Amino acid sequence: MQYYTLRISYDGTAYSGWQIQPHAITVCGMLQASFEKVFGVPCSMVGASRTDAGVHAYDQVARIATTLSLSPAAILHAWNNRLPSDIFIRSIAECESTFHPQYHVAYKEYWYHFFLSRPLPFVARFGWPMPEYISGLDGALFARTLKLFEGTHDFTSFARVEEGYNPVRAVDSIRVEELKRYNALRVVVRGEGFLRFQVRRMVGAALMVARDGAVVSYDDIISLLKTPQRTSPAFLNVAAQGLCLRKIVYKKDVL
Repeated sequence: MQYYTLRISYDGTAYSGWQIQPHAITVCGMLQASFEKVFGVPCSMVGASRTDAGVHAYDQVARIATTLSLSPAAILHAWNNRLPSDIFIRSIAECESTFHPQYHVAYKEYWYHFFLSRPLPFVARFGWPMPEYISGLDGALFARTLKLFEGTHDFTSFARVEEGYNPVRAVDSIRVEELKRYNALRVVVRGEGFLRFQVRRMVGAALMVARDGAVVSYDDIISLLKTPQRTSPAFLNVAAQGLCLRKIVYKKDVL
């Protein structure tokens, strides 16, 4: 058996997420199906992050196992030629069978983009056009509220905690960048791992605090981080199209 690591970029618009699902088109499913068509043998694949439907990735990491034995360069060229235009394998390298893309992660970085006005069509699918009811946004309060999520917390109130998953996560850093060219904001979040919908709900909660007519306060966020509640307010789950897995960095000597 041969093992290879992949770094993959994709536009998630047309896909029901990364993970293979019955009766749905997914990124992993498309990659595996195209591999078998090109090389005549199957591969098994595991990815570092299970991005949700509509979420994009610039630097998803995956490992494949296959009986195929070709140079990484030959696999990369032939495989990319059969993939749809919204999936691109950036690199392929041989790896040890012991490497697992979900382990020994130093940090993952996600970007969330939202537009403050109607975006150009060339970038519209990679950010969320903010609805009119959030037009009165206090940018300073938005950034200050996001800072509350830094550190180690129980994120039960701000994520979908699936059975068997620990709700405690560490957010290494979170900041806001202004993209004047696109009249947009970018939220940059780093951490070893995140719960389902966590990044989108943190952004949504901060928007609810910082918009005109806020129904959630800064102090409410502090309280819910200290005393998590499954019956917390229905925080805005901002659109998947604004989220992008920017990069995954591994600990030294792992990859």
